[in-house]
Amino acid sequence: MGFASALIAIGLFLLGGAWSIFRADDPVRGRTSGQWVFAGVLLVAAALSIASGVLRF
Repeated sequence: MGFASALIAIGLFLLGGAWSIFRADDPVRGRTSGQWVFAGVLLVAAALSIASGVLRF
């Protein structure tokens, strides 16, 4: 149960990072393609971590 909780906590941390990257946009240019890609990678990593943590319970 400890490892599953750690995986979910890591997933939530990654989800928060994706949200932070997504929110950090330039008022003039908007979001860059690098921000979209990095936020997408973090979202996929968060989803995998949370799903594996839930499945280990």
